[in-house]
Amino acid sequence: MTSFLWGVATAGHQFEGDNAASDTWFAENVQPTAFREPSGKACDGYARWREDVDLVAGMGLTAYRFSVEWARVEPREGEFDAGALAHYEAVADRCLERGLAPIVTFNHMTSPHWFAARGAWLDPSSPGLFARYCDRVMAAFGDRIAVGLTLNEPNLPRLLAWMAIPDFVRDLERATLEAASAAAGVPRYRLANVMVPEEFDAMADGMTAGHRAAREAIKARRPDLPVGFSLAMVDDQVTGDDPSVRDRKRAEVYGRWLELAREDDFLGVQNYERQYYDGSDPIVPSEVDARSLGECVRYAHAVAGVPILVSEHGINTEDDTRRAEFIEQSLPGLTAAIDDGVPVLGYIHWTLMDNYEWIFGYGPKLGLHTVDRETFARTPKPSAAVYAAIVAKATRG
Repeated sequence: MTSFLWGVATAGHQFEGDNAASDTWFAENVQPTAFREPSGKACDGYARWREDVDLVAGMGLTAYRFSVEWARVEPREGEFDAGALAHYEAVADRCLERGLAPIVTFNHMTSPHWFAARGAWLDPSSPGLFARYCDRVMAAFGDRIAVGLTLNEPNLPRLLAWMAIPDFVRDLERATLEAASAAAGVPRYRLANVMVPEEFDAMADGMTAGHRAAREAIKARRPDLPVGFSLAMVDDQVTGDDPSVRDRKRAEVYGRWLELAREDDFLGVQNYERQYYDGSDPIVPSEVDARSLGECVRYAHAVAGVPILVSEHGINTEDDTRRAEFIEQSLPGLTAAIDDGVPVLGYIHWTLMDNYEWIFGYGPKLGLHTVDRETFARTPKPSAAVYAAIVAKATRG
């Protein structure tokens, strides 16, 4: 990683399609479910991977962040699928052929059905099971990975607890886990992206141990490979002179993870919004603000003390003109942070194409390309050209 990485991201379950051995697929298809609609074919990305890598290269980018689906690699506990490993190896090889650094996420929210049926990260065996899977991925093509992210946003449930989400959604999430547990015939079917508050700490303990075990397994194969994880981060700002609420939020949502990141080679920062706090409450709902990216990066580095990779940044909007402007307006703040000495490894935009956004289904639009829901044809939005032009200017300079 000798130069700044300009990239774009996708995530397996959200764009591959037919991820039928996964926990999230199972939870989407029970009743009741918090998921607005099932993922189904998603963007048919598992079949169209070559086309998609070429889309990234065609934009003149230098990195592609994609995830390996644990549920495909180990669809049944202890049984590893050579074909799935060969698929992801081919994606990494195609990246290298097209001049793209492969940034690999080992677990982007989703896990195998069997793992969830064991209680997921509540199971004391979970760190070792995750590390074993990471070792198999590294054995297959670890020599070609440029950057490794073990976990994606393990703090997301804590962050969402600070947002104005209606009570009925919370109730529906609990009902989803109860329905999934009943359907699987187990006492506690658990997912990383649908949690109940009383299990936040125990799940976080499991994921913390899982990250450490995975990092050890990855480093055993490639001591030189930069390894970290990503955090969901809002840019938290104080109105007035009492930072106590803001600081409590930071402690609850980021504290343990920023401390954990001190052991790593870098921290992935995933920022979309800014929020303001006075001495008693969050005073306005979180909002999109182009200034948030640079401020988030500064805070994360100040506490964790390691280099930062902007592993996700984007905007949910049907108005692509706004997306293009948001990219243009956000990057100067990142540049200013770099100029002030914050080590930043790269900027990875979310996402390559409109895809499946978890409980919200196919409603949100964050992609640089549209996807026809029938034919799966990809069509670039104007924002893709705007981002490509920014990268072309930066890489020339």
